[in-house]
Amino acid sequence: MGQERQSLGQVLRSEAAAPLRRPFPWWKWVLSIGLAAGLIALLAYGFTRSPKDIPSPLIYRPAPDFTLALLDGGRLSLRELRGKVVVVNFWASWCFPACWNEAPRLQAAWERYRDRGLVLVGVVYQDREQSAREFIRDHGKSYPNGMDPKSRIAIDYGVYGVPETFFIDREGKIAHKHVGEIAVEMLTSEIEKLLGGREP
Repeated sequence: MGQERQSLGQVLRSEAAAPLRRPFPWWKWVLSIGLAAGLIALLAYGFTRSPKDIPSPLIYRPAPDFTLALLDGGRLSLRELRGKVVVVNFWASWCFPACWNEAPRLQAAWERYRDRGLVLVGVVYQDREQSAREFIRDHGKSYPNGMDPKSRIAIDYGVYGVPETFFIDREGKIAHKHVGEIAVEMLTSEIEKLLGGREP
């Protein structure tokens, strides 16, 4: 019993001698909660943003050069097209319905503007060559198209997925980028703007 009292007394003395703990300041709680909520909101915003809303760092900069082996033979070099307005469209046969819907619009634009200095180029993205050839045949594409082995060109252009369309001015700079299926109005508006020599 004496030993128990002595032990209890020692415990009480040690607790009395221990420094008192200060309560956590309220403003630190508020700050911590605010920072956590802000971080969660930032992450949620980043994951839910559409690629359409993310501006391309390539706009108004020189378009990355590439050489494309064309499916109908020959090669196309972007560097050699300087002085012309160039529309580069990344597409795939499996891209349904967007690529299927815009195919006739692109073909119509090619037929309408090629005599005014427009060059339309199709870059096949992560697709089989046979499927791409069938798509070109079925949709009557007559403008230059070529495969993009290992997506090298797509990587240089920062392509998120297909379809994506880039408008390049006569000086070889990217004037506009469109993500997703392109409407006739958007397509013709951007082409007319560049062919007319006006600033984008």
